[in-house]
Amino acid sequence: MVKYSVLLPTYNERENLPIIVYLLIREFKKCELEYEIIVIDDNSPDGTLEVAKQLQAAYGEDKILLRPRAGKLGLGTAYIHGLKSASGDFVIILDADMSHHPKFIKQFVELQGETNCDIVTGTRYRKGGGVYGWDFTRKLISCTANYLTQIMLWPGCSDVTGSFRLYKKEVLQDLISSCISKGYVFQMEMMVRAKQLGYTVQEVPITFVDRVYGESKISSKEIIGFWMGMLRLFAST
Repeated sequence: MVKYSVLLPTYNERENLPIIVYLLIREFKKCELEYEIIVIDDNSPDGTLEVAKQLQAAYGEDKILLRPRAGKLGLGTAYIHGLKSASGDFVIILDADMSHHPKFIKQFVELQGETNCDIVTGTRYRKGGGVYGWDFTRKLISCTANYLTQIMLWPGCSDVTGSFRLYKKEVLQDLISSCISKGYVFQMEMMVRAKQLGYTVQEVPITFVDRVYGESKISSKEIIGFWMGMLRLFAST
């Protein structure tokens, strides 16, 4: 049976983690899919890892894998760390803060099966997709980032800053090895590299809902890093 590995990086997500894990498991069971959830916690001071250990005890060590790290080392390296333990044929990435609802996984899996594409990515910027809970400034930043990336880099997808995706495992391994970015610019570089390497991408419209618990990890430093990363990619491609 085809197996799906979920990579779930966390930092201060003790309130959100039990809910997103429950929703993931419910969706996989409903779709009758084989799965594992790999939690990569970056030494969260709020006790996220302790919550993850309780979830592992409840659902089983074969379903919840814990791969903690010593501290915040970047999103890209979190995926690399988790990918080492992934035994699935496909890898799903999404945010642990419930901004991405697992109910869309069924559409991701069906679209991949129909097209045999290498990547399925969720998009907020096609008909049927959307964003809820953001203020005007946050929407402006996201829309501007995607618009400028489309003009400068032609990534071949409508939502380059999104982080709800399904990859063939070997494709994700190849893309990660070719990316040099850290932080949130990493997601954009992955799509740019995918086009350069000739991988096929399909999109599923999704609704993105801002987190209920905890604080956003986006900072001014991350925003500046995104613009610098985009300019670096533009100069090198």
